[in-house]
Amino acid sequence: MSKITLSKLYEMKKSGEKIVMITAYDALFAKIFDDEVDMVLVGDSLNMSFGGHSETLGASVEQMIYHARAVRRGLKRAYMVVDMPFCSCATPELALQNCAKVYESTGCDAVKIEGGAHMADTVALLNRNGIAVMSHIGLKPQFSRFTGGYKVSGRGEEGAREVLSDARALAEAGAVLLLVEGTISAVANQVALGTDVPVIGIGAGAGIDGQVLVWSDMCGFFTEFRPKFVKRYLDGAELVKGAVREYAREVKEKSFPSEEFEYKQ
Repeated sequence: MSKITLSKLYEMKKSGEKIVMITAYDALFAKIFDDEVDMVLVGDSLNMSFGGHSETLGASVEQMIYHARAVRRGLKRAYMVVDMPFCSCATPELALQNCAKVYESTGCDAVKIEGGAHMADTVALLNRNGIAVMSHIGLKPQFSRFTGGYKVSGRGEEGAREVLSDARALAEAGAVLLLVEGTISAVANQVALGTDVPVIGIGAGAGIDGQVLVWSDMCGFFTEFRPKFVKRYLDGAELVKGAVREYAREVKEKSFPSEEFEYKQ
C-alpha cells in the first residue's frame, strides 16, 4: 500500500472515508499498526502510559524525538504526527526552534500543538517555514492543572463558541489538521462541517472525519483508569499476565527449557 500523504487525508475527508489514527511510541508497535491505520501519533501520553506519571506534563522535546525516531523506523505507510510537549511552543520563536528540531530529526509528517486561537501566530509562522501543524483544541491535557482537571469542552453557548472560534482561527492560520478532544459531539460536528481541514477526534463523537485512541487504552494495557470515550478491544494486561504466569510456572517446575529449546552438539 502506498504512503499516506496529507493530500490523501484531504481526499478521505472529501469522500467521507473515515480516518483511523492510533498512538505508538516504539518501532515494534509502529510496525504492527502500520498496515491497519492511516495515521500514527507519537503522543506525550507516553508520559502516563509508559512513564508512570499522572499527567502528560513532564515529557521533554528530547524524549519525544527519541520515541519518534523509533516509531519512524517501524512505519512505511502511515502518516506520522509528533506531539510537542508542554511549553515547548510557549512563544512563536521557541516553537519554530523546537518544531524544526523535531521535524528535521524524526522524519515526521507533522507536529501537534495544544492550544486555541492564541496559537494562531505560532501556527502561521510554522506554516510559512514549511512545518505542517495539527492543532489540538477542546480538552487540552497540557492545560489540566490550569483548568483544574480534565473537563469536557464545548458545554453551553460560550463553550461552543470558544471551540468553534479556536478551530476557525487555527485553520485560517494554516493548521493542516485539527484534533478535537473531550468535546460535546454536536460542537465537534460543527467544527468538522465548518472547515476543509480533516478533523480527528478523541472523545468527540462519531460525526467528525476520524478517530484516535491511545493504543494502551484501546488494548487494555493501561488499567489505572479508563476515560468514558475509550472502548477496550482487548484485555491485554490479563493476556500478558497469563503468559508470564505460564512461563514462570514452567521454569519453577523445570519443564522449560525442554530439549526442544536447547543447543546440541
